[in-house]
Order: sequence, then structure tokens, then C-alpha cells
Amino acid sequence: MSLTTSFDVKQDVLIVRLSGELDHHESETLRTEWKEMMNKNNIRHVIVNLADVSFMDSSGLGVVLGRYKEMLQIGGEMVVCSVSAPVNRLFEMSGIFKIVRLEENEELALSALGVAS
Repeated sequence: MSLTTSFDVKQDVLIVRLSGELDHHESETLRTEWKEMMNKNNIRHVIVNLADVSFMDSSGLGVVLGRYKEMLQIGGEMVVCSVSAPVNRLFEMSGIFKIVRLEENEELALSALGVAS
């Protein structure tokens, strides 16, 4: 199964919705598309919706962490929401939830960033 990606912009927030498997085969394409969307739309914050991600490996985690670091550099924030069980386990093991905020769904994530949904 491959990765399906969709992007949505609300004010200065980029919403990244992923579906499928985020592994080393898909990571570079996602990284490139994600960076282009951030640059094109003057993005300050990112929400990553992982509800439909069935698998993620360390390269997928690396893409998420890389964008997190970019958000920090511009004083923005990343919020992860709707995390599937397999991804939740990876994120727990990696310690990413110690630095990245987790919300139950997109609406709560937008609210946390001060954006009405």
C-alpha cells in the first residue's frame, strides 16, 4: 500500500493528512511536497493528521521531526492528531510526544493553535 497525501491551508496553518504507509519509499516525496506547501503558503503552524496511516518507519518519523524542527525555527508549532494505534506505538517509543503536542482530532488541533475550524 502506498501513501496518499492531502494538504489544506487554514489561515497560517498547514493541515497534512496522510493515509497508507509512510516508509522509506514514500518519505522523500512527502518531504518535498510538504516543504513546497509550507514555502508557497507562508505557513506558521502545522497539523499532521495520522488517522489513516497503517504503518510508519523511522524514515517517516524523520520527515515529521524535520518539519517539526522547521516550525521551531520560525517560532511556530506542530500538532499531531488522530494518531492510529500502530503510529501511536512508534511515537511513544521514540519519545516524540515529549516535544510535539498530541490532540484527539483536527478540530481540537486547530483550536489549540487559535484557529476556528
